[in-house]
Amino acid sequence: MKIEGSCHCGQITFEAEAETNEFGICHCSECQTLTGTAFNTAVPVSAAKFVLLSGTPSTYVKTAEQSGRKVLRAFCGNCGSPIYRHSLLDPSILRIGVGSIKQREAFTPVRQIWKCSALPWVDTIAGLQTFDKNPESVNLQVK
Repeated sequence: MKIEGSCHCGQITFEAEAETNEFGICHCSECQTLTGTAFNTAVPVSAAKFVLLSGTPSTYVKTAEQSGRKVLRAFCGNCGSPIYRHSLLDPSILRIGVGSIKQREAFTPVRQIWKCSALPWVDTIAGLQTFDKNPESVNLQVK
C-alpha cells in the first residue's frame, strides 16, 4: 500500500510502500520517553521504497538501553516530530511513526513488545469516559 506522511509542521514530507499487516506497539521506557506518552507505534517499510519529498530530517544515534542495539532516529529539526528509525545493523528496514502517516487508519497493530514496561493503566483505557471531541463543558483543572 502506498502511504504518504509528514512531520507536524509539514516541513518534511515522504511517501513509501508499506504492508498493513506489520504494525506493532512498543512499551519500552525509551519509547515512552521519545514519544512523551505511554508507547510508540511504527510501521516497517523497505528503505528502498521510502522517498523523502521535502525537507531533510535531523538524525542521531542512540544505543537502546534494553537491547544494546544502536538505532538511528530521524526527526524534524523544526517541530521535533519523529519520522523514522532504523537499526544500524540493518538500515534496509525503516520504522515509520504511525502518527506521521496520512493513511494511519489502515493500520491495526498485530503485536505488543516490551509489555513488561507498559504503564499499569494502559489496559484500562477502553473503560474510560469518552468524548468524540474536546468538550467545552468539561472543566479540567490543573493542580
